[in-house]
Amino acid sequence: MPPAPYAYTQLEDPAQEAAARDLMHTLRCLQCQSQSIADSDAPIAGDMRHQVRSRIAAGDSPDAVRDWLVSRYGDYISYEPQVSATTWPLFVVPAVILVLALLLLLARVGRRRAGGMGGVDA
Repeated sequence: MPPAPYAYTQLEDPAQEAAARDLMHTLRCLQCQSQSIADSDAPIAGDMRHQVRSRIAAGDSPDAVRDWLVSRYGDYISYEPQVSATTWPLFVVPAVILVLALLLLLARVGRRRAGGMGGVDA
């Protein structure tokens, strides 16, 4: 089966192509997972590039195309996830761990200073 027409063909309008390329670099290939759809040679990435370019050419904004792809494939597709009811722990938990680590470090340093002061004779 041949690839979708816009999988490897750029849009004629340079501004639309630039918008499409910028968007493609922020979307994860579902098959490769470590590459954006702009960099992947996987067939599904080609289909997704076609969808991005087709929708941009039809007048959709990059945000509207992103929203459509996220609704179709889920939050995982985006390298720039949105905070939602299901993703908020991804943003909050690292901050909580960092605060707990700093508190633990401060407690250890405080104990060390308090314990070291009494044993010195002048």
